[in-house]
Parts: sequence; structure tokens; C-alpha cells
Amino acid sequence: MSEPAAPERRRRRLLRRRRFRIASHSGAEVVSLRQLPPKERLRVTAPSMFTAANMACGFSAVPLAFNGHSHWAAILMTVAIVMDICDGAVARLVGATSPFGVQLDSLADLISFGLAPAVLVYTWVLPEWPVVAWIAAYFWLACAGFRLARFNFTIDPHADKRYFIGMPSPGAAAVVIATVFALDFPKDKVGPSILLPAVISVVPALLMVSTVRFRSFRNLISPQTQQARVITALVGLAVLVGLVLEPAGTMLVLAYAYVLTAPVGVLTGPLRRRLFGADSVAPPRVKQQSVFLPLHDDSEEADDDEDQPL
Repeated sequence: MSEPAAPERRRRRLLRRRRFRIASHSGAEVVSLRQLPPKERLRVTAPSMFTAANMACGFSAVPLAFNGHSHWAAILMTVAIVMDICDGAVARLVGATSPFGVQLDSLADLISFGLAPAVLVYTWVLPEWPVVAWIAAYFWLACAGFRLARFNFTIDPHADKRYFIGMPSPGAAAVVIATVFALDFPKDKVGPSILLPAVISVVPALLMVSTVRFRSFRNLISPQTQQARVITALVGLAVLVGLVLEPAGTMLVLAYAYVLTAPVGVLTGPLRRRLFGADSVAPPRVKQQSVFLPLHDDSEEADDDEDQPL
């Protein structure tokens, strides 16, 4: 067989060297990680490593719950909450916040704080109430999915970062985790108490899809001043000691106290405004486009205008 011609050999070498590149739907240039120096590559991927750990914990909790290991499933979901807090804090610390990170974080949250708590509730209630178990689990999953999709759609760079609209899914999952922990995992789950996780899960599920404001405590998680760092360290130490000495009671206090921050904030809003000024309360909400309406394309409208007769 004769050797291929020189132009053909050159074309094959070019094809071997060519790399597949990701194209952005917006037309923006996508930079491959291979083009970045090792230190820069580590900086931009560090938050995603915590997100992947969050996802791994949530995924691992699902088979554990199905196999009756509710205790370990709840522990892994608690670790997932810590990983979720860390990925946002690390992203802000190294300046690596990106649209990709936001989407990946929401997908991980849907597994760790949508699917995993739903399975935990389902397996807990299933022995005596299979229909109630399915309804409660699916209701939780649907609310979590709606909440995360709405969060991605309504991201506003000018919004007050001190508040979430609706209860964040990690905080809602903490209520289910703390409730299951407090029930002390009886081996023979019988009686009305078996329904408690399902009943309790309804309130945080509804709060996830509500428009109630919840504090993000971003200034506590990512302190900017020396005084704030000291406060963060003291709070973290107190929580750690509580989890070591009395894990169930500490989780109950933290989870249910966070639920109560919303109604307490509303009730004390007028008093705080008078005492500490307007900055101490949530700013007025700005009306936004419904999440159920299609996106408005200005280019299509411009084309339609051009087709109109003068």
C-alpha cells in the first residue's frame, strides 16, 4: 500500500492536534481549564470540589436510607450542608463565583437537600403508611426542585445578599435531619410517632416555595472584619461543642431557630427600623417577571418591528 500524500498526512496531524472546544450559547469565548496555569486552575475549581463533595454525601445518603441506616444517612446529609456552606464561602474568598458554579451547586442541592431528605422521610414512614410516605416524599422533592429552579431564574446581582426569598433548601433539610435525629432511631418504628417526620416536613417544604425572607448570614459565614471573624469563630466553636456533647438537641435548636427567624423578623421589623434604622430590616421587594412566563427576546421584537409596514 502506498504512503498517503503529504497534504493528507498534514491534514491528519492537524486533526490529531485539534481539541474539542465548548461553545457558549451566548457567543462568549469559553476558556478551557487546560489553558490555565496550575495555580489558577486550582483557584477556579476549588469551589466545585466542595460542591462535588456535597453531591457525593447526598447521593450516599440515599442507599443508606433505603437500607435502614437512617442515622448514617442523616449524618451524611449534615456533612452535605457543611460542604454547601463551604463551597459558597470558598468561591467568594478566592473570587471564583461563576454561572457554572451556580448551576452545579443547585444540581448538587437537588440531590442532597431534595432527593435525600425525601428518601429519608419515605423510608421512615413507609412501614405503616406507604401512601403517606410517597405523598410526603414527593411533595418535598417537588418543592425543593421548584425552589432551586426559581433561585437560578431570579438571581439579581443588585439584590440584597443578606436575604433569601424563600427558605434555602439546606436549612429546610436541616429540619428533617434534626427531627429524625431527635426520634432516636427506634428499631421497631410503630405508632403515631412514625408520621412525625412527614408532618414536620410539610412546613419547611412550603417555606421553600414561599416568598418569605430568610437571612443568609453571609456576613457570619464570610466575615470581612476582625471583629466579625472573632464572632464567627466563637459561634463555630459553640456549634461544634454542642454537636459533640448533644448532637440531637443542638441540631434541633439550630434548625428550628432558623425557621423562626422569618416570623420573628417580620414581627420585630417595625421596632428594629425605629431603633436601628432602615438598614436593619429587609428592603422592599422589587416586582419581577413570573418564572412561568417565557423569556422575552428583544431581538425577535426588533425583527417584528422591522416587518411592520410604515
